[in-house]
Amino acid sequence: MRQRAGRQARQHARTAAAIGAVVLVLAAGAGTAVADDNPPPSAGEPAPSAPVPINTASPNLRLPEGATLAPPKVLDVVSVTDQSTVAASQPEQRQETSNSTVTYALQSEVLFPRDSATLSASATSRIQAIANDINARHVSSPIRVFGFTDDLGSSEHGDVLSKARANAVYKVLAMELTALGDASHTFQVRGYGEDYPIADNTDETGRRQNRRVEITFTPPGA
Repeated sequence: MRQRAGRQARQHARTAAAIGAVVLVLAAGAGTAVADDNPPPSAGEPAPSAPVPINTASPNLRLPEGATLAPPKVLDVVSVTDQSTVAASQPEQRQETSNSTVTYALQSEVLFPRDSATLSASATSRIQAIANDINARHVSSPIRVFGFTDDLGSSEHGDVLSKARANAVYKVLAMELTALGDASHTFQVRGYGEDYPIADNTDETGRRQNRRVEITFTPPGA
């Protein structure tokens, strides 16, 4: 319990220190990496948990006398598409599209060898497909490339590894966009380590989902 509390305290300190932090990335002929002052799309979202039972007969679900419903509004609906050769609970690649952003989440296992930031032979084709989508959408907003790990090992090691992996994906993505004649992009590149998990870290199924690199952008008109 004391170890977990210390880990959470370090996470909060890193998150606070990350605001306004400048990430320097060198890539000849590629886009520009600038200060990252935005959390990832998954920031603040808790890990999945069992649904809370609801008693549909409870009188607390009824409107008080004289009360009215709030005006209707359009929600930021998210569409999720898995592109995977494994179980749906462990997608190799997931695309999330909302009213404002598009996010590609790539599992680290399909991009890198274990505990490495060197891209695998098959990684380039996946990143190239994402570059083609960005180019086809005529994206002009900053492109965010964020790396994440599970909570195994030290948090410091996770920070370094996730940043190195984000840098590796950024360099190939910028190179592919340049090859498509689209070299004017600005990138926000960041390694978040074990912060912002999207699944439970208590088993390998969840940890595998948390080891990922996310590429996020805003299409024109969103």
